[in-house]
Amino acid sequence: MSLRLRLTLLYSTLMGGIILTFGAAVYVILTILMLNQADAILANTARQVMSVTHVNAQAQIDIFTLPPLDMASNVYVQLWGQDGKIKSASAAIAGMTASLDPTGLKSAEPVYRENTLQNVHLRVLSIPLRAGAHSIGILQVATTLNVADATRRDLLDVLFVATLISILLAGAGSWFVLGRALAPLDAATETALAINRADDLSRRIPYEGVSNDEMGNLIEAFNQTLERLENLFNSQQRFIADVSHELRTPLTVVKGNVDLMRRMKRFDEESLSSIDEEAGRLTRLVGGLLLLTQADSGKLTLSKQPVELDTLLLEVFQEMRILAGNKVHLKIAEIDQILFNGDRDRLKQVLLNLVANAIQYTPQGGDVIMGLARIGDQARIIVRDTGPGISDEDLPYIFDRFYRAEKSRTRSNSPGFGLGLSIAKWIVENHGGTINVESKEGKGTTFAIWLPLLKDQTLPLGKEKKEVLPERKAEV
Repeated sequence: MSLRLRLTLLYSTLMGGIILTFGAAVYVILTILMLNQADAILANTARQVMSVTHVNAQAQIDIFTLPPLDMASNVYVQLWGQDGKIKSASAAIAGMTASLDPTGLKSAEPVYRENTLQNVHLRVLSIPLRAGAHSIGILQVATTLNVADATRRDLLDVLFVATLISILLAGAGSWFVLGRALAPLDAATETALAINRADDLSRRIPYEGVSNDEMGNLIEAFNQTLERLENLFNSQQRFIADVSHELRTPLTVVKGNVDLMRRMKRFDEESLSSIDEEAGRLTRLVGGLLLLTQADSGKLTLSKQPVELDTLLLEVFQEMRILAGNKVHLKIAEIDQILFNGDRDRLKQVLLNLVANAIQYTPQGGDVIMGLARIGDQARIIVRDTGPGISDEDLPYIFDRFYRAEKSRTRSNSPGFGLGLSIAKWIVENHGGTINVESKEGKGTTFAIWLPLLKDQTLPLGKEKKEVLPERKAEV
């Protein structure tokens, strides 16, 4: 059963229930009002009869004549004596010897009851008559309820027809309204089926209704999910292509050298060195992929403890001097005493990656500058180079996996795989920080890492803020 049909049945049933509840309330109220009206007529008639009723010296009822009755009210009167014989009756029932309400004759208190006599539905008031402490008779006044019964039957018929019509109208209206309201769901279903048939994640669900209602929010969320799936699918395709490309080159080199040695039937030192180098490349690639996989799955944990960032920066500086050699000038512009709670090895991995990239892409004689400063409640680490820079087209994608700019930083000159910045970004963000880059072609690139400071920045005894003056800048 479709959602549209289920909701239509629900709304129709709800409407029918409301009409039935309302009708039952009207029926009960109408019944009470009509009985109250009948009771008022009976009480008024009883007072008129009792006003002309007398008791003689023998304590017997003496009625000379009944008062004139309203014939339109269909009121009947019987006066019964203590001996159980009828003493008087209204003209309409003068010849009837049966009691209007036999049970009421036995009542010691005035009582209203309903009784059916000769197929006539009656409302009967029975009033015991007393003279002092003696019971002298029973007065019974009755009126027919035929009009009330007919009115209630007509009301039931009207309620039944009204309920049926209301249910049908509610069902038709709900079916129409729900069809329009649920049309976007049909479009969503059709879009999903079309995507499954054509494997086309670029399709989106059209929606022309109110954008901030439940349906609009659902369609927007569905379209966002499709967009994310499309991006993930494209990333996966690109990832597979990039991994295949990166694996093909070292495997080709290894296979070529093995074939060469097999043909020569001797070990060639140059071929073995080439195989070893390519094996190292494969190891680094697999290690980077494993690290990112662990990060994505949440299995890569960080061992956080207080780290002196200034000491870490100087350590990286000393190690990277060897890589810089005589090619570039490696400098420290400024350095503050900063304590940070983080994973020392992972932070060092980030700095080594950024400095190594800067040295690699900076031309002969250029500068690579490192710096550490406290700015507000954050620590800022910068790595700046004077290399060719990164184009505006490439800048938004440099933290994507396997992405490397194709102009100034070409694959032919790059020994990496485009994973280092992705790993660096994950490490920094999982320390609660951010990493960003500013670059202009021909003017160099600056990477900035922002890390939140510890609330307690008390340094060990003897530690003071250090500043590397221009004449004392360490460089190679």
